[in-house]
Amino acid sequence: MATLLPVELAEKARAVIEANRAAGRRIAIAESCTGGIVAAALTEIPGSSDVFEASFVTYADEAKMSLLGVHEGIIDTFGAVSPAVAWAMALGALKHSNADVVVAITGIAGPGGGSELKPVGTVVFARAERGVDPDELDADQKLFANRGRAGIRLQAALWALELLLPETPASPAP
Repeated sequence: MATLLPVELAEKARAVIEANRAAGRRIAIAESCTGGIVAAALTEIPGSSDVFEASFVTYADEAKMSLLGVHEGIIDTFGAVSPAVAWAMALGALKHSNADVVVAITGIAGPGGGSELKPVGTVVFARAERGVDPDELDADQKLFANRGRAGIRLQAALWALELLLPETPASPAP
């Protein structure tokens, strides 16, 4: 398949589209540090409009607040790269779309911006499903190998796509 993106990313996106089509689910994404890479991968797949509902690229904190309804106090208290913010982003994307499943991504791709507590490569994901109690929403923090900005963003995009797969015995729980 001809693609503008790394082949592994396009292949994972194809698997996500096909699996969610088979499950009858619509998906959406709320991206920060990946800046639309996940949405780009999903839309590389012909027929993705059967499954892909919406993308929210909320790179700036102000965008997280205005487009997804993330409360400023959450960002001020926990920082933009935190389970609380990822959780709020996922709920906001669910609220502002017709998707059945949403994954949110916020992180530090570098080369700067890291700290001792949140080094470069720290990425937080949250997954929300329509009709599931928000208290059961999953948030997961990962520390990806620092393979440079592009490498971190690729690893984060691949993991986000993994989280968009319907849960099966072969899929890791988010």
